[in-house]
Amino acid sequence: MIDIAVFLLLATKREGKHVEAVLGTDYYEKFFASFKSRVRLAQTRAALAVNAELVGLYWELGVQLRQRDVENAWGTKVVERLAADLQREFPDIKGFSLRNLKYMKALSELWPGSQIVPQPVALLPWGHIRLLLDKTRDATTFLWYAEKALEAGWSRNVLGFQIESRLHERQGKAPTNFHQTLPLPLSDLAQETLKDPYCFDFLTQGDTASERSAEKALVNHIQKFLVELGTGFAFVGKQYHLEVSGQDFYLDLLFYHLTLRCFVIVELKSGEFKPEYAGKLNFYLSAVDAMLKKDTDNPSIGLILCREKDRLIAEWALKDMAKPMGIAEWKIQEMLPEELKGKLPSIEEFEKELTTETLKPI
Repeated sequence: MIDIAVFLLLATKREGKHVEAVLGTDYYEKFFASFKSRVRLAQTRAALAVNAELVGLYWELGVQLRQRDVENAWGTKVVERLAADLQREFPDIKGFSLRNLKYMKALSELWPGSQIVPQPVALLPWGHIRLLLDKTRDATTFLWYAEKALEAGWSRNVLGFQIESRLHERQGKAPTNFHQTLPLPLSDLAQETLKDPYCFDFLTQGDTASERSAEKALVNHIQKFLVELGTGFAFVGKQYHLEVSGQDFYLDLLFYHLTLRCFVIVELKSGEFKPEYAGKLNFYLSAVDAMLKKDTDNPSIGLILCREKDRLIAEWALKDMAKPMGIAEWKIQEMLPEELKGKLPSIEEFEKELTTETLKPI
């Protein structure tokens, strides 16, 4: 059945009438917005389809190179000739360089028994795939980062940072009491949301970084903190004020997690974890659940970020707590170039800026 708005739109065009005269301005604007979103969705799907076709082609070429063992059987010169011939035959298609042919072969070698490129890989830009081939060592790790990059919409730079910080070894590793305080599958999802440790490596320019670029990195470090927290965190407030029985309390950082559908309190500590921190956070969570949580929200969760912790003490501190919370360390990259050492803020300065500067949601 044809949409009534489309019918009226065609009718007014045929009779020479202005569309707003028949549909009304508000109706037309809503219709146009819906129509526009459909067109953009189709464009996105088309782009993804084109990308998947291209990666699929590269995969097939890689399989051919691997199965024929071209380089070992015929020599490197033959592969160089193949690259040159492909570029001459298809000048409008980029990606047939000698280096790219080697990437194609390397990609097919990750799943030698398959004749089809894994779907998450097919949807990634080729630049992301090349980075993963350079930075990861096995198919399992490669596929893990491919899925996370798609889920979070990581740029190539963010993907590189996450690989360098070994996110796959940190994700879901924080000690928590989620399985005692949250129902399944929410407890598993919340567990995977937290990391341990959190990597606050805000100076990633390498040995060629200048003083100006180092200073710029420090100015931008709050945004990078939000990136390190992960996808789904929407910023609510810093030093968020709660009044309970006439007394004032202030939460270091308050977020709302769009996937977990709950508030998340982050308490930042500059030293070693102490058991009393858990009791204080338990109180904060009770207050947020009573004062901010809606009926449609899940229970609020808390995260204590400390400079270091004893894991057994952390686990015992959480054991009998009624509210869901986790404890994780935060670290700064230890292996910095000499010219950048001393340019990071002190622990106290870092803690102060995280709770006094304006934060941006991701």
